[in-house]
Amino acid sequence: MLIDTHAHLDEQAFEVDLEVVLANAREVGVGAIFTIGITAATSRSAVELAERYSQVFAVVGIQPNYVSQMQHGDWEVIEQLSQHPRVVAIGETGLDRYWDYAPIDLQAEWFDRHLELARKVDKPFIVHCRDAEADVVEQLTRFAKEENEGEPLRGVMHSFCGSIETARQSLDLGMHLSFSGMLTYKKSFELRSTAAAVPVDRLLIETDAPYLAPVPYRGKRNEPAYVVQMAQTLAELHVVTFAEMSAQTTKNTVDLFRLPPAGSPTSW
Repeated sequence: MLIDTHAHLDEQAFEVDLEVVLANAREVGVGAIFTIGITAATSRSAVELAERYSQVFAVVGIQPNYVSQMQHGDWEVIEQLSQHPRVVAIGETGLDRYWDYAPIDLQAEWFDRHLELARKVDKPFIVHCRDAEADVVEQLTRFAKEENEGEPLRGVMHSFCGSIETARQSLDLGMHLSFSGMLTYKKSFELRSTAAAVPVDRLLIETDAPYLAPVPYRGKRNEPAYVVQMAQTLAELHVVTFAEMSAQTTKNTVDLFRLPPAGSPTSW
């Protein structure tokens, strides 16, 4: 059993054959998929998909590149959706210095708002970080100390591709690290070295579908079935079997997100 902890199933890339995509995932053992909101509208779509398909859970939030485009009432939508039983986390949130779509201080303000909401509804949060590792770690450290009373954070560094130092700092804060298709790329030597150093009980896997397709599918549309490649790569790095790594990452996901047992009426 595998769980893809980060995909965007509402994207146009899946509008024609989503049910085939979900069937492909089931066929290779992907029992659950988290579909991620990046705006109020896509967060609604994520919840609708989670209501429609037992294989799908939703994550709701405003991605940092979209915070400057928020309309009146958008945050209230996120707050309302955050309490839905099929919503397992808040996000994706965080900081992005690569794109210039929103001022960094505005991103930081909404990053804090997401962290506070996650704590309020007692659900994990999903962090987007691009060219902003030091800023993200600093903000998470401050939140943990000032707002979370020093308790370990329940969060995920999504599609982690940072330095070994950022990985260590994130782990010290209580974070889990999720690895996507970049882990399989030929030039990702340092990333694989970092992934090999992460304790197995903090590892998660994701596709970020339809983006970041892993080898051997690079250049094609990514889909949740390909999360198998990340589990296989992590298994090789940690010198365990594919079955052992699959079981471990699934356990980590179930524990962190407090998923109901597989096969129950509210689950997968």
